[in-house]
Amino acid sequence: MSFAELHDELRSVARDLLAKDTDWPLLVQAGWVGVDAPEEFGGSGATLAEVAVICEEIGRAAAPTAYLGGAVLGISALLAVQEGEFRDRLLRDATAGNTSVALALSAERASPGFELATGCRIHGHAVFVPDAAVAQRLLLPATDAQGTPVLVDVASDAVGLHIADQPVLDETRRLSTVTADGVEVDAAAVWRFDGDPHTRLQGLRDRAALAVACDSLGLAQAMLDATVSYVGVRRQFGQPIGAFQAVKHACADMLVRIAVARQLVMSAVDDPNKITAAMAKAYACDTAVEVTGKAMQLHGGVGYTWESGVHVYLKRAALNRALFGSSAAHRARLAERYQ
Repeated sequence: MSFAELHDELRSVARDLLAKDTDWPLLVQAGWVGVDAPEEFGGSGATLAEVAVICEEIGRAAAPTAYLGGAVLGISALLAVQEGEFRDRLLRDATAGNTSVALALSAERASPGFELATGCRIHGHAVFVPDAAVAQRLLLPATDAQGTPVLVDVASDAVGLHIADQPVLDETRRLSTVTADGVEVDAAAVWRFDGDPHTRLQGLRDRAALAVACDSLGLAQAMLDATVSYVGVRRQFGQPIGAFQAVKHACADMLVRIAVARQLVMSAVDDPNKITAAMAKAYACDTAVEVTGKAMQLHGGVGYTWESGVHVYLKRAALNRALFGSSAAHRARLAERYQ
């Protein structure tokens, strides 16, 4: 079976599954949580390409899952640090769904939000952290006394650790503010990154941005499909409104935007780095907002009603555009290459 056929099959299974249920145990049973974890840790040994397919289908369904924080970021953070007894045990438990993890990576700034002081006490905070409220273990990116980034494993109920819900307009995501006020940690829970720590930490942020871009691509495609279907049956002046030239042009523009976004996202999946991730994140998230807004307009009055469901996609698209770097911030990163 070719990779294209494998992805088509995975996409079909994901679409059917997300149409029925999005509970975390079902995602674990489907093997999605550790899809790109090595088989020796209970994973499927797949690649980022398969993770991208799942993220896109979750976006297409606007599903309220903990996949972004618990799998895309939590599992990848564990894979980014050096092997060890405690890290390996947590990775196996997380992949099997026995323990839920989340990476407390602040969605609004690039530097680690925590500091590990002498005596193994951690201070700091991170904002807009995906799925921290439902995790049993939190992975805190911190700088040690030498200024080197490390990853600290902390129980969600640890003394001095506070997790507060951070309300946002999009009700399909659960974000939190994570604050560490002198949390005492064991030295065995402080893990070094495998390779250059700054590069690995930036890689986690790029992965987060790319996952959000895949989500945005999926929801944009869902809105285009829904709009094409609607304008084909909604009639005015004795014919479907999809026959009108202005509507055709609007749908064609949506299609072109999505096609370009898909190419950028696929390029980033094939060669993930800070440049390709920034391109994909900025363009795909802007595309999702524009396409969803146009979908609401082309649905006419019904598009503004609660029953249409278009507002769910519009709010998710708007939040995606802000998570892990705004479009303007990512374009600024791209512009730095020419300074």
